[in-house]
Amino acid sequence: MAYLTSNVPYFKCWVRKEFTNGHQNYHGEFIHAMAIAVTTMPDRCLSFQVIFTGCEADDGSQENVHGGAMWARMPLPALVGDIEMEEWPERMPTHLAQPWDVPSHYHSIIRYNRCNPSPWLCKIDGEFYKSRYLFTVDYTESEVADDPAQHKQSHVMILTDGQWKGNVVALPNNRVRVTSPAYWVTGEGAPDFRPSQHIHCAEQDDSYTDPEVTFNNLYKDETNAEKTSVRKKR
Repeated sequence: MAYLTSNVPYFKCWVRKEFTNGHQNYHGEFIHAMAIAVTTMPDRCLSFQVIFTGCEADDGSQENVHGGAMWARMPLPALVGDIEMEEWPERMPTHLAQPWDVPSHYHSIIRYNRCNPSPWLCKIDGEFYKSRYLFTVDYTESEVADDPAQHKQSHVMILTDGQWKGNVVALPNNRVRVTSPAYWVTGEGAPDFRPSQHIHCAEQDDSYTDPEVTFNNLYKDETNAEKTSVRKKR
């Protein structure tokens, strides 16, 4: 199980330049980058390892001073997806971009093949937005992450329409719907879902105190099994 930082399917993005200067200068300016890894620190939003590409200097209007430079733990709200946009998007409040903070240093990264590349629908502040799915972060090895009533994943996506278009978000299952017209019809309304309060464990069953049950496997002598069955009937 990965701890703290993991490689991710890299994605091209723009970084809000004020995040590279202590939020003192460069508001409204952007630097092109590739996000190549994710960092999970409890009680914070996701953050990313980025490599700056310097491509904002391709038109010759400025010197390429950023290409190849790196930045660790760039927070999620600093990123804007490299998609077609008519104007730069407003920065999303962190609690909208990622409603739940990271619950553990321990995590895994997966990209669900069946959920890609169809658009996802994201519910943010009461409104639905389309998005492009990138990958999912799942967590373990903490009281919150391993509690079935509290566990949440972070689905990382780029919003592709609406007022927040371009912003990168990380949402749990109860804030998203996956579309795939070839496999299912996307539902509407609120499902009657409630988190499970139970942990389902085979070895908690009382039958595990009975060796005749626990070791009744492929290699058990059938003659002994029949005798046991007769004794139980008596």
